[in-house]
Amino acid sequence: MKRVNSIYRHPLYQKKYNTLQKAEEHRRFCNHTLEHFLDVARLMYIYSMEHELSISKEVIYATAFMHDIGRIDQIEKNIPHEKAGAALCDIILPDCGFTKDEIGMIKEFIIHHRTKDTESYQPLYQMLYWADKKSRNCFACAMQAECNWNKEKMNLEIDY
Repeated sequence: MKRVNSIYRHPLYQKKYNTLQKAEEHRRFCNHTLEHFLDVARLMYIYSMEHELSISKEVIYATAFMHDIGRIDQIEKNIPHEKAGAALCDIILPDCGFTKDEIGMIKEFIIHHRTKDTESYQPLYQMLYWADKKSRNCFACAMQAECNWNKEKMNLEIDY
């Protein structure tokens, strides 16, 4: 997982991550922490194994680490975080040894991760959407009643 560690250590990633942590330190709802990124990665890996998808573990973890890092640009510049995150992939991932094809796949996951693709079911896109939702323990959250998430998105039972 050398390339994934390189993402985490990348100066631009660290700058965005640390700024995001500071911006969300008083946020009462789900935060975008390292724990969230790792939970998403692990759930994506389970999903890929259960659906027999041939995606490398490093691509899965890179996707999880990059999928919400654009949140700080959404907060500060009103850029949708999936677009900001995909743009950051073009800067960070080549420095970490990811190929053009891998970067393209990771960007596709990130761009589609906020929409449940029900019309043309795409297991690859669904993987990040599903893991992102399942990583949240809404069933035990003190803020559940005030959360603006649709009940259909909430994880209201212990599942994975």
